[in-house]
Order: sequence, then structure tokens, then C-alpha cells
Amino acid sequence: MNNEININDERAIRLDRLNELKKIGINPYPAHCEKKDSVTEALAKKIGELVVVSGRIMMKREMGKLTFCHLQDASGKIQIAYRQDENNQEKYKTFIKKIDIGDIIEVQGERFQTHKGEESVLIKDWRLLSKAILPLPDKYHGIQDEELRYRKRYLDLLLDPELRDMFYKKSKFWDVVRNFMKEKGFFEVETPYLETTTGGAEARPFATHHNDFDLDVFLRISVGELWQKRLMAAGFEKTFEIGKVFRNEGSSPDHLQEFTNMEFYWAYADYNDGMKIVEELYKKIALEVFGTTKFTTKNFDYDLAGEWPKISYSEEILKQTGIDILKATEKELIAKLKELNVKYTGTNRERLTDSLWKFCRRNIAGPVFLVDHPKLVSPLAKSREDNPDLTQRFQVIIAGSEVGNGYSELNDPIDQRARFELQQKMIEKGDEEAMMPDMEFVEMLEHGMPPTCGFGFGERLFSFMVNKPVRECQLFPLLKPEITVSTKEKKNKK
Repeated sequence: MNNEININDERAIRLDRLNELKKIGINPYPAHCEKKDSVTEALAKKIGELVVVSGRIMMKREMGKLTFCHLQDASGKIQIAYRQDENNQEKYKTFIKKIDIGDIIEVQGERFQTHKGEESVLIKDWRLLSKAILPLPDKYHGIQDEELRYRKRYLDLLLDPELRDMFYKKSKFWDVVRNFMKEKGFFEVETPYLETTTGGAEARPFATHHNDFDLDVFLRISVGELWQKRLMAAGFEKTFEIGKVFRNEGSSPDHLQEFTNMEFYWAYADYNDGMKIVEELYKKIALEVFGTTKFTTKNFDYDLAGEWPKISYSEEILKQTGIDILKATEKELIAKLKELNVKYTGTNRERLTDSLWKFCRRNIAGPVFLVDHPKLVSPLAKSREDNPDLTQRFQVIIAGSEVGNGYSELNDPIDQRARFELQQKMIEKGDEEAMMPDMEFVEMLEHGMPPTCGFGFGERLFSFMVNKPVRECQLFPLLKPEITVSTKEKKNKK
């Protein structure tokens, strides 16, 4: 906050002004507002026209019998000027003495232009809408501490128009996705957030308890993958969902525990069809939201235009590390990981293979489609007919990371049951990220599900396009609560 003023002293001064305003009959928090024009609309009005604007005072300075302020609303900022004359001396005095930077006011006035050419509004009348008891941070420096910025996100957003603009872009990002899917004939659905088994991905879930059913349940880790596939069996042929996903794992610039994803499922289509529509979607997002196909993310420059090449999972690892993951033993995989100084979790073949791939992935600028994933790391993908050890899976790789995952969905119930049983064995050996088996899903497959392509991606793609950590791209990222003195005392007593 502003270091030049003790915040507690400033608060006390403003509380005194609040009480003084009440004494002279001014309600500091009225419900009704007469706002008729946004700041942008007011700026578009002709000189001499009357406007009624409302917003927050961001700057205030006095020049003799004339006071200038900057008034800000969601659309922008405008200068307002207040001139003292015989008819408004008391109200002008109240404005000068009792109204502070940060207060929210309504202004009725006339459009004019200063002698310096600045478009402004000359106040004819004003009304207080909300008295700010605490001051705003220094407008030139904002909030420097990162945790404080997230904790007081409302102030961070208020003071940073570029940050606000990023969230308008994020809203448009999802609008473009939704419109694109609907234009392609996909039906938007809603699937459960609470599940008894977390299908559709390999991740550690958040667990909770359903009191009415006396049942342990989990927050979903995918956007209804196994539910949307049930819809394919139910006769729907194109579905999609945009919604929250929860994964109880570590944080990083590219990962959060709560984030938004989109998944679609397309009956009578395979992963080749999926790659075509995904490439079209990403290019549309780039052009409609950002007006370009060229981006810089972290230390990578890439262009989404043109045809995206395909690279093979095992061939890329062989090329970068010299090890053939399809033939190497677990011991050889561990040795290679140690040689490359790669941290890994778990010693089963799936985790070791995945760790080796992630090491290689960070060297790829993209955009490319990663294909030919081993069946071991793709428990829900259909095997290739010419090589059953590989799957019909594809991932979008950009800036050394995966920003989209899809496959020809496995619809063979015998194969799916066997893969689930393998995942169950991994869980029993302590693998917390292995996929929970869903035998009711297998039963659905036994009734028959058509050939289907499924694909999903999340807000990580947006964060890459704006070249910001994904946490920065959330309005209110999760924070640990502040520990107050009373909280500390309670803990010490315990």
C-alpha cells in the first residue's frame, strides 16, 4: 500500500469524513444511481452535450477555484473538472474537503475540452455513491509483492488496465471455443463434478464426503470424459463441455489444482479427424482473440499458421536420449533418467517412460502433433491396428509443453477391462496418479459405443498465448489464509 501515509491514520481520517458527511445529510452508500453514460460513451459526446457518468476517483488535484479529477469506470478514464462559483460554494467545499481518491461518485456535467486539448466533463452536480475508507496503493508502483497482489486482486485489477484487458481476452477465448464447437454441430452438455471414481485422466483427486449418501466422493479430474462417452453410447454424436477440473497435485507456472478445461467427443470420427478440427480451432482462437498466429511463450517463438507436423513419441525420445523406450528395461530407464539428472516419481514402467518423455518435451517449440504413444501411458486410447503396442493418440505440443490431448477412444470392453485391471494393480502398489477403474463404464462399452474421437485442452493454452504463468491468468488463484494474531494464539494454546 502507499508507504507515504500510515494506513491506519488515513483510515481514521476517512472515517471522520464519513461521519461528517452523514451529519450534513449525505448518504455515503446509496443504492440508486443515475448513471446514463459510460466513460467511453461520454468521450464520444459532442462538446456542450450533457452526460451522467459514474466511477472511481483515481486522481485529484486542486488549482485555485478549480479542481481536476480522473474518473474511471470499466470502459476507461476521463478527466472531470469542478469550478467553484456562487451557486455551489457549499457543495464544492464538501467535494474538496470530504471526497477522497478512491471514492466512487456520480457526476452530471457538460462535455468540454481544456485549453490543452484534453477531453473532459465540467461538473454541474455530483453525488457520492461509495465512500472509500482505505486508500488505494500508489498508482505508479501498484502492489509490488506478488502474494499481496493475488490476495488483494481487486486492487491489482483496478490499477492495471492491461491486466483487466487480459481477462476480457480470456472471456473471448472461451467464447470463440464455444461458438466454434457449436458451429461444427457439437451439443454443449454438463456432467457431474462429484464422482465415485475419477475417470478420464491420471491425477491425484480431491476427496470429500457426501453426508446424505454417507459416501466418499471425488472432485472430477477431467471434463466428464467417461460421462461424455456414455452419451456417445446413448445416441448423441457430438458433445462438448467447458468446465472446472480439480487435481490435488503440485503447483508450477504451468499447473494449478483448479482450472478450466474443454473436452469434446465426436462419434464416427478418429484421431486423424480430431487433429484436423483441433488445428482449425487453435488457429481460429489465435486470429479472433489475438489477431495473430505468431506468439512468444517462455523462451520459444512459434507460429500456428501452416501445416502442423507429426512427431513420434518413441522416435523423439530415441532421437534426444538414445534410448528405445519400447525395448528398454525398467533398470535401463532408471539409469538413463539418472544420467540425464531427471527427477522422477515412481519406479513402474509407465511413470519412468512419462518422466523421460517430459524431459524431451521441453526442447520442442512446436506447434507439432505428438503421436504413437505407447499403450502403457494411454489407458483410454485405441491401439493402432498395425502395431498394438502403440495407440491412436495425439497431443498438441507448444513451447515445450502439452496444450491438448486427444485420441481415438478405446471402445473394446475386453481391452478396456484389461487396462483398468493393470491400473488397479498400479494403485495397489502405491501409484497415486494411476487411473481409477470404472467397471460401470466397461459395462456401458459392452452395450456398444461407436468409434469416437475425444479431445481436451485447458486454460494453459491461453496462458501460453499471453505468455503469463497460468496462475496470473486466474482472477482469484487459491492462497493460504493469512494467519492473524488471534489465530496464532489459538494454535499455541492447542
